[in-house]
Amino acid sequence: MNAVDSDLLAGSVARRHSRRVMVGGVAIGGGAPVVVQSMTNTDSADARATARQVAELARAGSEIVRITVNTREAAAAVPAIREQLLKMNLRVPLVGDFHFNGHKLLEEMPECAAALDKLRINPGNVGKGRKRDEHFARLIEIACAHNKPVRIGANWGSLDQELAARVMDENAKRPVPLGAAAVMQEAMIASALESASRAEELGLPPDAIVLSCKVSGVQDLIAIYRQLARRCDYPLHLGLTEAGMGSKGIVASTAALSVLLQQGIGDTIRVSLTPEPGGDRSREVIVAQEILQTMGLRAFTPMVAACPGCGRTSSSAFQELAQGIQNHVRQKMPEWRRERYGVESMTLAVMGCVVNGPGESKHANIGISLPGTGETPVAPVYIDGEHRLTLRGDDIAGEFKALVDTYVAEHYPKLRQ
Repeated sequence: MNAVDSDLLAGSVARRHSRRVMVGGVAIGGGAPVVVQSMTNTDSADARATARQVAELARAGSEIVRITVNTREAAAAVPAIREQLLKMNLRVPLVGDFHFNGHKLLEEMPECAAALDKLRINPGNVGKGRKRDEHFARLIEIACAHNKPVRIGANWGSLDQELAARVMDENAKRPVPLGAAAVMQEAMIASALESASRAEELGLPPDAIVLSCKVSGVQDLIAIYRQLARRCDYPLHLGLTEAGMGSKGIVASTAALSVLLQQGIGDTIRVSLTPEPGGDRSREVIVAQEILQTMGLRAFTPMVAACPGCGRTSSSAFQELAQGIQNHVRQKMPEWRRERYGVESMTLAVMGCVVNGPGESKHANIGISLPGTGETPVAPVYIDGEHRLTLRGDDIAGEFKALVDTYVAEHYPKLRQ
């Protein structure tokens, strides 16, 4: 068995050493827990709607929230967004996302920079030729003047074409030229690293720089970040850009991020899901949390184990109970987090029949094994591995939720107020 296999079996992930960057009161890198980020999709010029969505994302568990700053109206609204969040007693760090005209917006409205906790700059979208260098320099100067960290975020959808052409020319001179995919990956890495080096030359401290190189291909993302992690010690923001909608976006993001996180690569993550029309933006936060929690890297909310069902479980009772319990703990978690210590590490099990039900329930802090088709209509409940009671009747769901609440009250100490 090799070292990687041993680590996997032990459930341990050695975090890659990186610098620590403070964004508001949140630490990224330097051994800090992997941070969950998200981004609004409101018109940032609408301060009320944007503040409301930032609050929704923060309450769902987003530890940093990014907002688009693309117009004078949006830049002018940023202080109002911050003010409204403070009125809601929310101090979640805000990141301003700048493209094309960011230097102008921040020059004209310094109060926008003052209200933000970090700037995100895409080196491929700040200009061309001399203008690119001038605009990038101005953005960095503004960040330095306001003592703000910067994420330098390259994206293959907006890669600097002059840099890409240079990397292609250099590749053509190699004794054995790289393939097209490797050339693209090298161009992405060069964009991020060269921009970071230039930012340091302009006075931005190394511990105020976060890097990202986002692509939409899983294998490309893994290859790029492996190289990036070898070649710098900046904190790395992970995310599969344009991941897609629904299960495709969730699966692709999970596949890419999990491989990197297991190798200790990545200090903060965002899951870039395309929401369904009118869908809940906070779903991307929940997916990011669940990636980290199922890997054992963070704990955010009690996890519910549930069987998939089979011919022994023709009733939908266990499915409804599993869904109800998952919703219950998510709804209760804000209260528990404020009042109790350690509840996020609790485990629950909702099982559908006698085959694996009792055994799986014994592995959880509190578990229930419902009767399968044709089985005796009783539901044994296991608490910390022991059979404590059996539920019967028409209100098993309500009784089990009450047992969960009682378990929390009895097993997790109150926080000092």
